[in-house]
Amino acid sequence: MHITRYTDYSLRVLMYLAVKGEALSTIKEIADSYQISKNHLMKIVQQLNSKGYVIATRGKNGGLRLNGKPEDINIGVLVRDIEQDLTLVECFGEGNTCVITPACQLKTVFAEALECFLQKLDQYTLADLLPQHQQAKFVQLINLN
Repeated sequence: MHITRYTDYSLRVLMYLAVKGEALSTIKEIADSYQISKNHLMKIVQQLNSKGYVIATRGKNGGLRLNGKPEDINIGVLVRDIEQDLTLVECFGEGNTCVITPACQLKTVFAEALECFLQKLDQYTLADLLPQHQQAKFVQLINLN
């Protein structure tokens, strides 16, 4: 299983916003804190906004904030929402040309493993990624003002 950088950055944005609380943040602030591309982050924030994870306010005094409480954002649901392709092997996809598919159990094994992976992520929320005893260290690492 491979989580894309897109999903990784989505989680980082949400973690940043969770620590900021009700205060608005800009894409530039977040990009600078993580030392990642502002342009790439814009696409991610647009999707997080359209899926209801963040609230984006336009304008001079605009910015981003989390839409809801960190404990209400489930990591498994987020990964399913954000990941574009959970195809672990060719036979999961529509264009399957593998000749051994009719006799192979690999698809079944990988499907079970993927389900276990996602079920494990379902046990965690955004709040679990930011335990109280680690928040000060997190804030320091991302140079949060």
